[in-house]
Amino acid sequence: MKGLIRNVYALFKPWLFRLDPEAAHEWTIRSLKVTQTIPGVLPALQWKHRLDAPSLSVDCLRLRFPNPVGLAAGFDKHASVYPALAAWGFGFVEVGTLTPLPQPGNPRPRLFRLPEDEAVINRMGFNNAGVEAARQSFSRLKRPDIPIGINLGKNKDTPAHDAAADYCKGLRSLYRSGDYFVINISSPNTKGLRDLQQADSLEALLREVMDERHRLQQETGEIRPLLLKVAPDLDEKGLEDAVSIAMTQGIDGLIVSNTTLSREGIKHRHREETGGLSGRPLAARSTAMIRQVRRLTGGKAPIIGVGGIFDGQDALDKIKAGASLVQIYTGMIYRGPGIARRVNEELLHLLEKEGFSHVSEAVGVDA
Repeated sequence: MKGLIRNVYALFKPWLFRLDPEAAHEWTIRSLKVTQTIPGVLPALQWKHRLDAPSLSVDCLRLRFPNPVGLAAGFDKHASVYPALAAWGFGFVEVGTLTPLPQPGNPRPRLFRLPEDEAVINRMGFNNAGVEAARQSFSRLKRPDIPIGINLGKNKDTPAHDAAADYCKGLRSLYRSGDYFVINISSPNTKGLRDLQQADSLEALLREVMDERHRLQQETGEIRPLLLKVAPDLDEKGLEDAVSIAMTQGIDGLIVSNTTLSREGIKHRHREETGGLSGRPLAARSTAMIRQVRRLTGGKAPIIGVGGIFDGQDALDKIKAGASLVQIYTGMIYRGPGIARRVNEELLHLLEKEGFSHVSEAVGVDA
C-alpha cells in the first residue's frame, strides 16, 4: 500500500508541477475535503501510514505525540482539512496562519517552486478565512487523535502598536479548539511583522498575550501551551534577546524557524522573487539555529524544528541539535503525502543504529 501511494504520487507529480503552484495546492485541498466525506477512508489511511512505535512517542508541552513528525503551518491555512492530513501519519498538524479577520493575502502569483534547489518561495501574506470560520470548522469536523496546533498572526491592516490585540483575539476565539498555539511574528510576507521581534516590541506583545492566556486559563480551567516562532534571519544578538524575553515571559516553547530571505546558493530563475524561502537550502541554517536556541534555553524550553526536512536523517539532525519535535512542509511537496511515514521509518532505523532506545534520548546530544 505504501509503495502504491508513492507510485500514484509519482504519476500525479508531473501533472501537479505543470500547474501553477497555488492552483495545485487548491486542487489538493479540494481532494482532501472530498476524502474527509467518504466513510472509512481516513481510518484506513491512518492504519497504513501512521507509525505508532513506542520509541517514537513524545511527551512534550503537556501533550502526547504519537511520533515527532508534524506538518507545519501554511498547508491547512483555513483549518479545513486537518482530519485528512492527520490520517497521513503525522504526529501532529499545525493549522493557519489565522488572523482575526478574513484577508485575501498578497496579489498572485505568490508561490513559486524551485525544483533544482528543492525549495519553495512564498509571499502569501496570511491569506485565510479568519478565526470565526476556523472556529466553525473546528466545531464541525471530527477531531483526530493527535495534537492540533493553531498558528496565529495579525491582520495586515492592524498597526504594530495594536498587534497584541489581534493575537489575543485569535487566542480567545479558538482557545478551546487548539491543543497548542503559536505566536507567528516571523513571516517576511506581512509588512512590519518581523519588527515585532525587536526586544521592546516583543516583550510588550508577549506580556499581553500571556496575560490573556492566564485569563482564559482562569475562565476555562484549561491551560494551552503557547509557542513563539522565530525567523532564521535574526542576528546573534536578536536571537539572544528573543529567546531571553520568551523565557522571561513564560513562553512554553519555540519553533525554529520560519522561512528565510536569504538566497545563498540558490540556482533557479525564481531566486529573485520576493518572499520567504523554504526547503532544502534552509536545512543547515535552521539546524544551526536550533542548536543555538537549545544552548540559550539550557534545554528548559521545548523546540519544534522546521526547515528542509526531507528524510529521517534530516529529522534526526534537528533532534540531535535540540528539537523535541520536527515539522515538514516543503518536503511533502517534493516527496508526496507519504513522507511522514517514510521519515518516521528512517528515523526509527537511525535511532536504533546509533544506540538510542527512545527518540527523547537523542534530543540535544549535539548541542
